[in-house]
Amino acid sequence: MSETLCTCGSGKAFAHCCEPILNSARKPATAAELMRARYSAYATCNIDFLYASAGAEVQADFDAESSRRWAEGSDWKGMEIVATEKGSEQDDEGLVEFIARYSVNGTDFEHHERSYFQRIDGEWKFIDGELVKPEPIVRESPKVGRNDPCPCGSGKKYKKCCGK
Repeated sequence: MSETLCTCGSGKAFAHCCEPILNSARKPATAAELMRARYSAYATCNIDFLYASAGAEVQADFDAESSRRWAEGSDWKGMEIVATEKGSEQDDEGLVEFIARYSVNGTDFEHHERSYFQRIDGEWKFIDGELVKPEPIVRESPKVGRNDPCPCGSGKKYKKCCGK
């Protein structure tokens, strides 16, 4: 077993975190634990686990080959669990909001998602995910048009001054 840190970002050794789940030595106890294992499955290219840990509808649409290409073509940087709702050992459903960080061809990406999990026949399964869109930018001051006077007070049009 490996003593390297787990790719999921838990701070635990891979051998004591996601590896036993990925190898079917134990089942994830919570929705967040399954989310961490699914991230590690991408990072270790364990596509079979991704398929097995998904619900029936996700399995029906699962494209193993494109998932494999994406997993192999990405450099996995880590994952942060932002929030959880339910999903404990006593629950039968849960939400996990997370940010997965990775790079492709030197370009960094953040995948921010809220994933829905259900316990089916005693096992946590990934059911669906929804991307979390960034908050829109709200200006504190009114927008300056190109032909408006420059707000710096120069007396010039914005496009000829600070808008250059």
